[in-house]
Amino acid sequence: MSAQHRNRVPTVVKLGGSCLDDLDGAWWDDLARHGQERPLILVHGWSKPLKKLDPRYSETSAILRDRYGNQSRWTTPEVIEDIKTVSAELAEDVLGRLERRGITAERLLGSDGLVDAGEGEKWWWREKQLVELENLVGPITGVDPAPLKNLQPRHAYLVTPLARNGAGREVNTDADRAAAAIAGATGATDLVLVTDVAHLLIDGEPVRRITAQAAAAFRDKGAKGGMRKKLRAAGEALEHGVERVVIGSAPVSHLLDARTGTVITRAQGANT
Repeated sequence: MSAQHRNRVPTVVKLGGSCLDDLDGAWWDDLARHGQERPLILVHGWSKPLKKLDPRYSETSAILRDRYGNQSRWTTPEVIEDIKTVSAELAEDVLGRLERRGITAERLLGSDGLVDAGEGEKWWWREKQLVELENLVGPITGVDPAPLKNLQPRHAYLVTPLARNGAGREVNTDADRAAAAIAGATGATDLVLVTDVAHLLIDGEPVRRITAQAAAAFRDKGAKGGMRKKLRAAGEALEHGVERVVIGSAPVSHLLDARTGTVITRAQGANT
């Protein structure tokens, strides 16, 4: 890979909605230094901002479980609008932080031609019964990177992971898996999932490196909640050509240098 081509290969970073408030100035300084050399695509979550907007988003009734056991936020048109509201506020903050550090940045809704979604699940558990509900959530079926027209060093995109389904409706989708799909579609070599935990833990022990096969086995048998989704996203990213996925809570350069966090790769070898 030539140096010119390498400088146009983006680094995709998923910013967990639960950890954004904890990223200090030094973390953003580090990200900006990385962005001087590589294009950045940041995909953000919104769980914590949404809960701050309205207490009802913290209630157990705000989360649905489908017949297969998968959890999802109950998303109505009103919830989509609230997601856009908190995302716009978050974007103003993030773009300002980057631009003060010499990185031009722009926000992009995934539903504006970037992310396509399929038909969502219709049957959900409510009060110990499976009932048919409209839930504006859909699985990602494709990414068109054409809206990412300015992939170059010193420029960043901040993507709000909404999508558009086959009927043209705007739907909610999982941010980790959206980041994985975008990384694969843009030829990214690295996907960084920034979260509020330092490592993947197996049997209470931090894992520094793990293969995709071993990570998938743990995902299906031992992982819970948000980590299960992250491991699924990591597997999907690797299947779509990403070379490695790193999960952790440290600055991006520290994670990419494997100084901390958990590195997941396709390569076979010992897990440590």
